[in-house]
Amino acid sequence: MVPHGRPIVPVLRSYAARAASAALLLGAAAPTSLPRPTGHAAAGQLDPERNNIKYDGRFTFARLVYTTGPGGYYYRGLPAWAHGYNLAEENLMKIMREVTALRPHVAESNALALDDPELMKYPVAYMTEAGFWTMTDKEAAALRKYLLKGGFIIFDDFRDDFRSAGWANFSMQMARILPEARVVELAPTHPIFHSFFDIDTFDDLPQYYDRGRPIFRGIFENNDPTKRLMVMINFNTDVSNYWEFSATGWVPVEESNQGYKLGVNYVMYGLMH
Repeated sequence: MVPHGRPIVPVLRSYAARAASAALLLGAAAPTSLPRPTGHAAAGQLDPERNNIKYDGRFTFARLVYTTGPGGYYYRGLPAWAHGYNLAEENLMKIMREVTALRPHVAESNALALDDPELMKYPVAYMTEAGFWTMTDKEAAALRKYLLKGGFIIFDDFRDDFRSAGWANFSMQMARILPEARVVELAPTHPIFHSFFDIDTFDDLPQYYDRGRPIFRGIFENNDPTKRLMVMINFNTDVSNYWEFSATGWVPVEESNQGYKLGVNYVMYGLMH
């Protein structure tokens, strides 16, 4: 692992060279069109096949699966939890393998229900499209247990728009998990933005399609900013889109790199805290 505080310029010089080969690797591995999901939840709604692997001690990307609320099947007929699954995480794990000492599973990832006992084996979890997130009381209790026992959840790809309640829905669901929690704005000085790469400003972070600036918020253990960050919230942005489409030529390499830097930092922070 790169020690905390390593200057960003040498890292990026090294990363730039490796990113070129990584980009070629991703390009070679990426399909010419996105894979079609299989199965169906209802007419016009497709539930992707999940091929979870058994826990073996190596880092495995864990995506949270939930029942999608109304309107959440707008992207290719996929349930909201599956937007980007599982190309986004595969590409991020390729970058993790290239630039860190972590040796994660790359082609394999897990998609787990909110109350799946297996989730306790994975220190970092990821959820997309929290504007469409619904859950049972049992699932809320399970996520509370996960967070209080040391789990770290990354919420990404949600906003306030005509499709979903966005922040209001996220706040409502999170209050069922941690009714005592306070959501706070994060500054670029927070350690999560320096856990591997140094991100000193949010001004350089691109937006894939969301309007305005990305907003980064968090929830701390015991509501104490000096303690562990339990929940990382990317609001009004879709960081994982840069992972998913980095090998397609649809976005500049530098913009993909910025998205990858955030992803790498989040994983490294979650593992070290």
